[in-house]
Amino acid sequence: MLQWFTYGASQMLSKVRMGVVCFCTVTAAQADTVEVLALGDSLTAGYGLMDHEGFVPKMRIWLENQGLDVRLVNAGVSGDTTAGGLSRVEWSLTPATKGLIVALGGNDLLRGLDPAVSRANLEGILKVAQENGLDVLVVGMEAPGNYGPEYKAEFDAIYPELSQTYGALYFPRFFEGLYTVGDTPAELRDVMQMDGIHPNADGVDLIVDAMGPAVAELIKRASE
Repeated sequence: MLQWFTYGASQMLSKVRMGVVCFCTVTAAQADTVEVLALGDSLTAGYGLMDHEGFVPKMRIWLENQGLDVRLVNAGVSGDTTAGGLSRVEWSLTPATKGLIVALGGNDLLRGLDPAVSRANLEGILKVAQENGLDVLVVGMEAPGNYGPEYKAEFDAIYPELSQTYGALYFPRFFEGLYTVGDTPAELRDVMQMDGIHPNADGVDLIVDAMGPAVAELIKRASE
């Protein structure tokens, strides 16, 4: 009986040790995965597209193809302004979040909001990121000319200036990749949805290819 008990206890201890080793291995593997939150509007959310065709899923695949282990979280909300992003950024973060992509401002432009208000909201988001020790990629937005040159100059300056102030990475504009095709509505017709505002699946491919290296740099920073 004693011999059986000793053998059984030994086997049980061996299994416990194996469990601890497995747990540690899984935990280590999880620790290597960099979690990045993509805070944005309908462009980030993938409006009008199948789930797998949106910006976040395609960017995730692009990054994985570069050998990067990343959990890219879609925090895009259609119709969201910079104020909406500021109101939800803090509770959108998790203890595992290491990086933040900020791609907001398009709906501020559609509403003709005061650039000073947009700047204050974006700065608020960057302050939250700073307080949480997050690396950030700021994706710029350009105002159309119909608001006048002063409005455009003030709005366009928000993104590079805040990026410099807060030591964030900066990517000039969300649609950067589309300008390889053209810059007029007629030239961009094949890469846009019918509304002329949101990219189609082919357009998302171009956007991801252009922005991918900047996101990869964010992940590199966040993993250091």
